[in-house]
Amino acid sequence: MTQTRPFRIEIDEMSCAGCAGRAERAISSVPGVSQAQVNFATRTAEVSAAPGTEPAIVEALDQAGYPARTDMVTLEVSDMTCASCASRVEKALTARPGVVDAAVNFAAGTATVQILTGAATAQELARAATDAGYPTVPAEDGAPRDDRQEDEATPALRRTLIAGALTLPVFIVEMGGHLVPAFHHFVHQAIGQQASWLLQFMLATIVLLWPGREFFVKGVPALLRGAPEMNSLVALGASAAWAFSTVALFVPSLLPEGTRAVYFEAAAVIVTLILLGRWLEARARGQAGAAIRKLVGLQPKTARVERNGSYEDIPLETVQPGDILLVRPGEKVAVDGEVTSGEAYVDESMISGEPVPVAKSPGDRVIGGTVNGDSALTFRATHVGRDTMLSQIVAEVQRAQGTRLPIQSLADRVVAVFVPVVIAIAVLTVLVWLAVGPSPALGLALVAGVSVLIIACPCAMGLATPTSIMVGTGRAAELGVLFRKGDALQRLDEARVVAFDKTGTLTEGRPRLTRLETVAGQDEETVLRLVAAAEAQSEHPIARAIVEAASERGLTLPQAEQMRAIGGHGLSAQVDGHDLLIGTARLMEREGVAFDTLNETAEDISDNGQSPVFIAVDGRLAGLIAVADRVKPTTRAALDALRREGLRIAMITGDTPATANAIAADLGIDHVEAGVLPTDKRRTVQALRDTHGAVAFVGDGINDAPALAEADIGIAVGTGTDVAIESADVVLMSGDLTGVATARHLSDRTMRNIRQNLFWAFAYNAALIPVAAGVLYPLTGTLLSPMLAAGAMALSSVFVVTNALRLRRVGRGVTKPATKPAPALHPAAAE
Repeated sequence: MTQTRPFRIEIDEMSCAGCAGRAERAISSVPGVSQAQVNFATRTAEVSAAPGTEPAIVEALDQAGYPARTDMVTLEVSDMTCASCASRVEKALTARPGVVDAAVNFAAGTATVQILTGAATAQELARAATDAGYPTVPAEDGAPRDDRQEDEATPALRRTLIAGALTLPVFIVEMGGHLVPAFHHFVHQAIGQQASWLLQFMLATIVLLWPGREFFVKGVPALLRGAPEMNSLVALGASAAWAFSTVALFVPSLLPEGTRAVYFEAAAVIVTLILLGRWLEARARGQAGAAIRKLVGLQPKTARVERNGSYEDIPLETVQPGDILLVRPGEKVAVDGEVTSGEAYVDESMISGEPVPVAKSPGDRVIGGTVNGDSALTFRATHVGRDTMLSQIVAEVQRAQGTRLPIQSLADRVVAVFVPVVIAIAVLTVLVWLAVGPSPALGLALVAGVSVLIIACPCAMGLATPTSIMVGTGRAAELGVLFRKGDALQRLDEARVVAFDKTGTLTEGRPRLTRLETVAGQDEETVLRLVAAAEAQSEHPIARAIVEAASERGLTLPQAEQMRAIGGHGLSAQVDGHDLLIGTARLMEREGVAFDTLNETAEDISDNGQSPVFIAVDGRLAGLIAVADRVKPTTRAALDALRREGLRIAMITGDTPATANAIAADLGIDHVEAGVLPTDKRRTVQALRDTHGAVAFVGDGINDAPALAEADIGIAVGTGTDVAIESADVVLMSGDLTGVATARHLSDRTMRNIRQNLFWAFAYNAALIPVAAGVLYPLTGTLLSPMLAAGAMALSSVFVVTNALRLRRVGRGVTKPATKPAPALHPAAAE
């Protein structure tokens, strides 16, 4: 009978006992669940289930509409040396009750664990990974440190130098004799072969027991547990060469005649070269996190805060919300805040990627880490510590870097069986050489077997994906594009359509009133005064344009009453005793207001790409307002860059078809969906996906949140609402739409980089394992030396990391030349 274990689940969205019953049935339907009791009063479920059923239970509850509460825990994992290590840490973590998912990033040395709320503590999870043989601690403040790779590089260099110093005499004595016969004779005459071998034995033994000790401390226990990994391969290879040589030195009678030879130099050089590779790898991985360190370094260590009427410097961590801070010209803004006095230009390029300084005056927002320009500012702190935008960006990037991409699953499956298969191939290689190899078969078998063990280490496979993600997401943050989820890199690369909201996304979102027409008997200023009073309580861009126009004319606005927004249509209100109705032609038609007298004018306004707004007073048409929203200066360049990538461009807007089509024609947009209510945007995205394939949606408002969530990849304009940003996978830190092209360009380059890395890692091993086994020996008469195998293995990992580092030079997408022809549109797109 399958063993079960109890755990508790906290459940959201239950509003009655019926909900509790449905949630209980959803849990009970999962295979492996033996018992489930849902308590509506406490909003919890007590479950007994087989190990590993947590993900299925969470999915069942989500589908039933009663999501389980989960938390994310970040851990710092040490001593991982290959992808197999990462896999074992994942297995140790997912074996804990209440763990829904665990993703271990070998390149970053971190683990991100999703757990059922309250099921486990970070310390308990860290202990589980530590017990598996990999020392682990909870990350401070939930985010991993950015300097861990640099910390790892220093001891790795020290071990490499020690191993190199001890190995060099062994290598010179043995290999020098092979290459230069005169040197061989000199050594034999000076100290003799036995003394030479004894010296090599002593130095090689020290190399294995001192700098090479880690291979045996980690590799041998893993081998004994039946879960060999990279350290096991190195330990087997080096110890095999050392043991054979030791027997040849001290008890040669145990070996067949003609096989007495030593390979101490191979054992020592194997360890030295692999240590060298690990140092280069750690150093390169440290460079992979350079973007994070650059962001962290933006924050000053101190802040100038007002205390008792004067300003004094205090540690940054002691600043509290509400404090008044002074930032002088050329200094960094300490924390997020609101300007209270002064005017200046602030360089926000390191946050938004925009090179042009932004003007700041009282009431404007300033961001910690940005640089003040030519004039002093005082501001009130609003967000400090982990709540600042800079801290949140760093945390989001680190979370994205810890994500496992779908493409990585293939590498994970291969690595899971790779090391045992390699050991089996090495054993088979030795047996074949012993059976059919020429004399001395034993020595040749040893060389071939050790070479197979060493060259097949799967380090490069484990580094291929996470290193590229680290560099790609870091570079994106430098360019003002924040990937909130690492897998967004792959999904954006797979997108076939990019759909845009119009107002505030393609356009500036700051419409201006351009025309006001009234019917006979209505005074223009009176109508504008009434409409502006009704719109004064709205935050809609068109409302702001109307209020701004009334202000420019110096009109005094009365108080509006009973103001009610009518989603996707307009609003109604009472002003000065009049009932006002303001909005679209659909609203007038729905409320029975005749608008024929201004219908032709409205069509003319729409044909010019402007928005007509009808006005009815006391149930009768009073006038028509035209509002125009200018296209952002960068929109055209962004759309052109996306077309060069072979993407279709769509626009989804609640505006009238005439207005939407006018803007689409001006910008060359392929597909237009106009007159779409906020509730229908999600269905429109689904329709685009069904017709064209994966959809990326770009928006900025609350009404865009459903579409952002529904799209395969949601891209929020950072100047938009918090709701839109939280619903998105990618956030553009500025309102510049070239960020969409940059995000797509980075996605394309990162995925291409990952594919290059995976191809190299797989093809490299597939090609060199047979070479190491000796398939070329009949043709060349030589075997691949274990020393060359160690160097080649180290080179493979260094190549993968170095290739990933090329992503640090990726520029903005708008500069990328055309590489793909734009595909023909589906017939429906032209309608």
